[in-house]
Amino acid sequence: MRFVFTLLSFLFTTIVFSQDKDQKVIIITTDGLRWQEVFKGMDAAIANDPKFNQGDSAGIFKKYWDKTESGRRQKLMPFFWGVLAKQGQLFGNRTLGNNVDNANPYWFSYPGYSEILTGHVDTLINSNDYPPNPHTNILEFFHKMPNFKGRVAAFGAWGAFDRIINEQRAGFPVLNAFDDNSAVINDPIMKLLNEMNRTSFKPFGMGETLDVFTHFQAYHYLQVKKPKAFYISYGDTDEFAHHGDYKYYLDAAHQFDAWVGQIWNWIQQDPDYKDKTTLLITTDHGRGDAVKSEWTSHGQKVLDASQIWFSVIGPRVKPLGEIKKSQQLYQKQLAATVSKLAGYTFVAEHEVSNAVDIEQK
Repeated sequence: MRFVFTLLSFLFTTIVFSQDKDQKVIIITTDGLRWQEVFKGMDAAIANDPKFNQGDSAGIFKKYWDKTESGRRQKLMPFFWGVLAKQGQLFGNRTLGNNVDNANPYWFSYPGYSEILTGHVDTLINSNDYPPNPHTNILEFFHKMPNFKGRVAAFGAWGAFDRIINEQRAGFPVLNAFDDNSAVINDPIMKLLNEMNRTSFKPFGMGETLDVFTHFQAYHYLQVKKPKAFYISYGDTDEFAHHGDYKYYLDAAHQFDAWVGQIWNWIQQDPDYKDKTTLLITTDHGRGDAVKSEWTSHGQKVLDASQIWFSVIGPRVKPLGEIKKSQQLYQKQLAATVSKLAGYTFVAEHEVSNAVDIEQK
């Protein structure tokens, strides 16, 4: 049976490959960024709370406040609302009934990232310490195609991605936390970035590096190696939220927005990527909001921590901006969605959820 599945998968992807051989996919996540900030901007109640504002409520308001919701979200995430909202589609504004949720019942990171990448919910994956993921992910699916072989990679701030993606089985580079990047690019820039990362201040311990190092290593890899399927995962938004530092959480979201913009702008200037690249941008889980003090937390005991968002942009995505249709979507649909937008159908040995019906050009 396994042989039959592999043969059928190969035949199918070979046919699709002949149709869309130049298409590329980039998946970008930022850990635990709430839909509330994405769609409504800074939260005045949290910013005014001395437990969370780091003694600088005035500074937070000066940088991110506007009397209108649209103004606040534009200040916080100018690329999202200046470019994605004009050229792509954004899902997850629950005030409009556009709901996106985890399908897994746990609402924390490993299960969430597994759901994003495999398009599947396995309730046995119930810990951030879970061993290497037994399920094939969308990056592996691409890596098995002749046209993608050797042109797939992943970078993550969190040290668990070698297990979540199952690097040993997957067979492509997964650089996370403080991994030595000279294994993938042995040039002066990467060596410097590696040394900076290795000797940097480590506020989150050895398990997770600051996003600035993940971003510039991944960005350099993108420019030099030109991967066709690529994953970048940022983590500062989650770490600063757990610390209750709303100022830094907002700054991390603002910087994440700028880095996504940098990547997209580079794509538009590079002939290998321009009009050939689909971006999926999302998060692994939500955070509390109904109880404001729970904005720092997530997991099953936090009422609204399953609530997430996502955005897509690319050559086949109709530029509809914020999707206002009332509907219920799930994280498990994202792998098939990004695959479909690139011209492929994601198949694996496990059940893969159906793609979101993205309106295309």
